[in-house]
Amino acid sequence: MAGRKRRKVKPLSETIVVDRRVGSRKKKESEEQQTWSELPTELLELIMSHLTLKENICASAVCKKWLSVAISVRVVNRSPWIMYFPKSGNLYEFYDPAQRKTYSLTLPQLQCSRVCYTKDGWLLLYRPRTHRVFFFNPFTQELIKLPKFEVAYQVVAFSSSPTSPGCVVFTIKHINPTVVAISTCYPGAMEWTTVNYQNRLPFVSSIWNKLVFCNGLFYCLSLTGWLGIYDTEQHIWNIHVVPPPKCPMKFFSKNWWKGRFMVEHKGDIFVIYTCCSERPIVFKLDQSNKVWEEMKTLNGVTLFVSFLSSQARIDLLGMMRNSIYFSKVRFYGKRCLSYSLNECRCYPRKQCHDWGVQDPFERVWIEPPEDLSTLM
Repeated sequence: MAGRKRRKVKPLSETIVVDRRVGSRKKKESEEQQTWSELPTELLELIMSHLTLKENICASAVCKKWLSVAISVRVVNRSPWIMYFPKSGNLYEFYDPAQRKTYSLTLPQLQCSRVCYTKDGWLLLYRPRTHRVFFFNPFTQELIKLPKFEVAYQVVAFSSSPTSPGCVVFTIKHINPTVVAISTCYPGAMEWTTVNYQNRLPFVSSIWNKLVFCNGLFYCLSLTGWLGIYDTEQHIWNIHVVPPPKCPMKFFSKNWWKGRFMVEHKGDIFVIYTCCSERPIVFKLDQSNKVWEEMKTLNGVTLFVSFLSSQARIDLLGMMRNSIYFSKVRFYGKRCLSYSLNECRCYPRKQCHDWGVQDPFERVWIEPPEDLSTLM
């Protein structure tokens, strides 16, 4: 075998050391895997209870035990429902967009009233004939009266549930481009407080509610896109020098102002612009740089928008995430009109966004009840 190189053979002692190292490493890896899989159930539950829905789903793929624990603590939010206000009668319908089911309730307490706003499962209503203003929870039948007040031409909102401390009802009406009248009230008050404020910039309050409450402040979008802010503690009104969101010229057509919606979510403020068959455009307020930033994704947040009040949710299942849901149901009440930012398309396809023909007092988004047994 001349010319062939002989393979160098390692000494037996060296081979034994190498084998021991390999065996030790494999044993260590095995022990580490075994340690993670054998964490006490209570500790796993504690860890996973702090995860987001997306993180929880990823963790559930580790092993069967982790899957079982992840499912047991998985929190999935419920979407709000659409509440329909009938033209006549006392039968009110509620549509669940997640389950695509409709429920009904007879509510004679709401006769001759008009909805103004909704939040935390409560409605704020107004009776034009008597100027009566009141809160009502349709699922618990609780009713809380406020002093009489004419809210015919104002946009209206409230900060929190009327049963919680610090609830403030806020309305704004422009007297002229340089003066607005702001009225406030709270549950238990004997009368409304109204103060006229001078504007730093021309401000005409928008038709229908472009109004949200965030961190002790009411944010109101004017007809031309200026942002007015009212401090409920200091009773100060100011107009932010924030240039209005930039939209394509095609958005500024007939009734374009009806296709704008405003939503608050965990300190962030969103404005949604829609027009005819164009895709919706979402802007988020960058409060540090005082600009509106166009959003290509909502990072899993779902927006539910309507004329009088809009809501946001996280941790919804399936294609509901990263989407905008409108208070408009098609296909004989079987499908809610929505737009997916992931897919850049509407569901159902080729649906018209002609908000000019919609009745703003016909439907609103509302928090669903915990117990469904009271519904028909």
